[in-house]
Parts: sequence; C-alpha cells; structure tokens
Amino acid sequence: MAVSITRCNPTTVRQPTGYTHAIEIRTPERWLVISGQVGMALDGTVPETGGGQIDQALANLRAVLEANDMTAANIVKLMVFLTDRSLIGAYRAARTALLGEHAPASTLLLVSGLADPRFVVEIEAEAVA
Repeated sequence: MAVSITRCNPTTVRQPTGYTHAIEIRTPERWLVISGQVGMALDGTVPETGGGQIDQALANLRAVLEANDMTAANIVKLMVFLTDRSLIGAYRAARTALLGEHAPASTLLLVSGLADPRFVVEIEAEAVA
C-alpha cells in the first residue's frame, strides 16, 4: 500500500511561508525519526560561524536520510533550535536550498543554549517513505 501524504493549510489560519500547518500520513511503510543534528563535521570540527553550523547540520540531516534511502522530499516534520535570533534568515535560506518547494510541518524555537556551548543550531526531523 502506498503512502498517502495530505498537506493542510486551513483558510481559517494565517497561511504559512516555508512550511505546512498539518500533514496527514496514511499507511507509512517506513517512518524515520531523526535525532537532533548539530553543526559538527565527521572529523569533529565545528564551523566558527552560525551559517556554517546550519549548513553542516543540514548536511548531516541529508546524510542520515540518504543512509536510510530517503531524501529531503521524505521529510514531513522539522524541529529547529537556534540560540540566536539573528540566525533565522540564514536558517531559512539554507532550508530553502535543501527543500526547495517542499514544505514539511515545522517548528522553530529560540533557546538559551544547547548541549555543547559551541553549538548554535540543532535540527531534528521525521520522514516517511
């Protein structure tokens, strides 16, 4: 049985930009829950800029998807944690570069810190296939 994904942006709620208010998934054959990905490279380095960390976190997310035979198009939910409001624009640009017109359900939170004080972003996701 194929996966059915229905996106819902009710007219009774302000229309979203870059995400979808609700996504209904029927009969997912595979549901992948991805832990928060931070801006740390495979060799353990952490980019010095927030934009660099965002790019690395999304690259890590993409790598986890690919390791599970999925792509960004399979993402149905993103949860993003940023420690600095000034990074929202960089995050949104990087998200658009990754997702294009694909608009999963999404939550963006500003937090006072993450597990390692060097980290300024953490991104978790759910994907279905």
